Parts: sequence; C-alpha cells; structure tokens
Amino acid sequence: MYDVFQIVNWLRVKNYADMRQNPNVEELTQMKAMKLLYYIQAANLVLTGNRLFDNDLVAWKYGPVVVEVHNKYVHQREIVEKIDDEALKDYRILEADQQTADILNSIYDIYGHSSAYDLMRQTHKEKPWQETPQSSVISDEKIKEFYSGVFEFEN
Repeated sequence: MYDVFQIVNWLRVKNYADMRQNPNVEELTQMKAMKLLYYIQAANLVLTGNRLFDNDLVAWKYGPVVVEVHNKYVHQREIVEKIDDEALKDYRILEADQQTADILNSIYDIYGHSSAYDLMRQTHKEKPWQETPQSSVISDEKIKEFYSGVFEFEN
C-alpha cells in the first residue's frame, strides 16, 4: 500500500511531462486529481482485491474526494506548479512496481485526458457515488461490485 500523496505526485509528474510535450494539455487540477484517485483505487480494488492507498473516498457534492488531499491543496485549483525531487522520487517508486505502474498508466490513459468537469459528471452517473449519502465514505464493496465489470485483467 502506498501513501496517497505518492500517487498524487505520480499524477503531477505525469501531467507535467504531458504539458511539456503538448502545449494544449491543461495543468492537473485538484478536482481532476480526486477523480483520478477514485478510478485508480477502484481499479486496484478490482484487480488486486486491495486498496492502493489507505485513505477513504468520500462522496462530496462534486464527486468522490480524498479529504486529506483536498485539505493539502485547499484554495488551489492547479496542483502541478513545479516538480520537486520528492515528486520525482515517488514517481520512480511507483513506476518500479510493475503491477501498480500498469494500473496507474491504464487509468491515466483512459481518464487522464478528460476534463475535471467531465469526470465529475461521469462519477455522478455511477452507482457508488449515487448510492452513498453526501459526506459519507464510499465503501470498498460498492466500488468493487460496480467496477468489477469495468476493470478487468487482459490476458
């Protein structure tokens, strides 16, 4: 299991690299990071049976949120800014874990180019967020049940 901020750093580094290669790529926002964390956790739960990070996902008005990440970046829209050595170290650690890297890269490839707004609208159409009272934890069981038909191993 990883610290959620290692995964956020992975997302930040990945987005920073994308922005350097393509000037049309938007900087990662806090809201988009939350939705990507949600889908990363969902994929990991389905594919490994375990959480990738220990923090709960909470159903907020604008979709699933990791409260600790929200609190760190409160009042910040974009969260990439500059990339420091710690972020690069976290990126390398996660990339060295092949199973984790496969999940992170797959989710980023699928959802990473969608806007925060589109991802919010998508989570609002899905049962785990819909069936969880606002400000309550979205259960791992609801996530696994719903996404078991979405995220599958490729043989």
